[in-house]
Amino acid sequence: MKLDFIDVDHLSIAAANMRGKGKDPDVSDLLPSVRARGVLVPLLVRPNCSEGRFEIVAGRRRFTAVNAVAREGGAVKPIPCAILDEGDDADALEASMLENLARVRPDEVSQWEAFVALVKAGRSVDGVADTFGFEPNAVKRILALGNLLPRIRTLYRDGQVNVATVRHLTLASKSQQKAWLALFDDEAAYCPTGHQLKAWLFGGSAIAVTHALFEIDMFKGGIVTDLFGEDRFFADSDAFWSAQMEAIEARKAEYLEAGWSDVIVMDRGQWFRSWDHAHAGKRKGGRIYVEVRDSGEVTFHEGYVTTKEAKRLSGGGSGEGDAVAEKPSRPEVSGPLNAYIDLHRHAAVRADLASHGGVALRAMLAHVIAGADLWRVDIESQRAPKEEIAESVETCSAETAFDIKRRAVLAVLGFNEEIPTVTGRPLHRPPFAPLFARLLELPDPVVLEIVAIVMGETLAAGSEAVEMIGLHLGTDMRQHWQADAAFFDQLRDREVLLAITGEVAGAEVAAANAGEKAKALKAIIADCLAGENGRAKTEPWVPQWMAFPPTTYTPRGGVGSVMAAARVRYELAAAAVPYPAEDRDAAECEERPMAA
Repeated sequence: MKLDFIDVDHLSIAAANMRGKGKDPDVSDLLPSVRARGVLVPLLVRPNCSEGRFEIVAGRRRFTAVNAVAREGGAVKPIPCAILDEGDDADALEASMLENLARVRPDEVSQWEAFVALVKAGRSVDGVADTFGFEPNAVKRILALGNLLPRIRTLYRDGQVNVATVRHLTLASKSQQKAWLALFDDEAAYCPTGHQLKAWLFGGSAIAVTHALFEIDMFKGGIVTDLFGEDRFFADSDAFWSAQMEAIEARKAEYLEAGWSDVIVMDRGQWFRSWDHAHAGKRKGGRIYVEVRDSGEVTFHEGYVTTKEAKRLSGGGSGEGDAVAEKPSRPEVSGPLNAYIDLHRHAAVRADLASHGGVALRAMLAHVIAGADLWRVDIESQRAPKEEIAESVETCSAETAFDIKRRAVLAVLGFNEEIPTVTGRPLHRPPFAPLFARLLELPDPVVLEIVAIVMGETLAAGSEAVEMIGLHLGTDMRQHWQADAAFFDQLRDREVLLAITGEVAGAEVAAANAGEKAKALKAIIADCLAGENGRAKTEPWVPQWMAFPPTTYTPRGGVGSVMAAARVRYELAAAAVPYPAEDRDAAECEERPMAA
């Protein structure tokens, strides 16, 4: 490599330049410096096939800035350049990538194009990873984009397809990708995205490799891996079930040989009802019940008989694992005396508890999580009427932030961090005693964080509680939400669209487009929110129904959030309690200095 000064007209952008495609980059930040002092940092170039000409491998923005100065009529001097050795495409591409990565990380599709070129030029995956400071798996993940049709990669690069959708599309065959693109282009058709796409690809049930009871190396069917190389699924469900049932039969034979009376393989999808069975050892005729889920997961329930059989067996045996213990002798206290004891102990404990709020808070929290005794608290299911709405909520920034804190709470309590909620669900509730003992060990600030997560999980959507808490906290929806495709898909009322157009684009624009159809009004709103197609970008915006407090756009009403706010306002007025938003506004006015 050597340094030299080269005339501008002897330079051109190389095909190996990572950012060499597309329109000229924005160089407004470079122009003042280039006008005043020229190019200070050498461009990276290599000889072109034409004598005396060179290709720019790295430095396209500086080159573009020099040309802009020339078009303005400014003086342009030869540009300092570092000249690579001739003929090494891999070195040139590597140099371009290193410079661009150091300045700003390009999108994954650009990385894929560059990594593929490097691999074709002879670089290994490990070599590429070492050069650019990536993990080898990250390079493999980016290279996996090669499984996608070019148009899908373009949609991903342009932000029209999210990461979750791309991840699942890498599991699809080329014909499935073409079928998905046809759905994507058809406005009248349902196009599965995100987690819904996996079910579409696998006919409703994607079976993970982790559920196999057999040796994966011996499996003759196809296995597909997602973009991230983390999840593997069976491509042929029939082949999976054939191998899985053979493995179950082999395990059944092993149980029978070990002395168990019977092994019952339940129908696929049938649940094992533990409450209809009792534990019993081998000598008491205990069986093995094999529960087979549609997901491919298999559970072996060892040592059970039905409750009817347990009653019949209750008269004999005392060995380990018997179905029922010997007939109990007469208790030393009567039923009424038991009630007397329980009620007096209850009265004494709650009298002491009345002076220990911290203990009471922990007991209350354990009751809610465990659903113990008199407590039955339901979890907000967040059910949505349409899949695109469900995906919009699942992927929003607010849900992500809540989930991060929820996982931290699960870890603190010693729960599995992959379970969906801290609050217990029917048939999946933790026992009260160890949970309460753990909460007693935790300091108040940590307990309050757990309270906040449990409250969030059990807060009913659309309720007065959401309205009141949001008002008290001054929740600003602009920090948590922005308009997405799911929002625009459900927004169809022209009168409302026209009112929103006036909000984001101004009254004059709304008046000028009063006769336009809903589709055109949506486009105007979207352009204003994004600052595209020549329209000035609007400040962060939320529709009036989503604000705290909410309002309507028309006299027609019928908006759930507005009706909940009205109920809150009425109830507070009846109790002579200030409405939170008005109380806060008044306080701000008192604190704000008056204008001179």
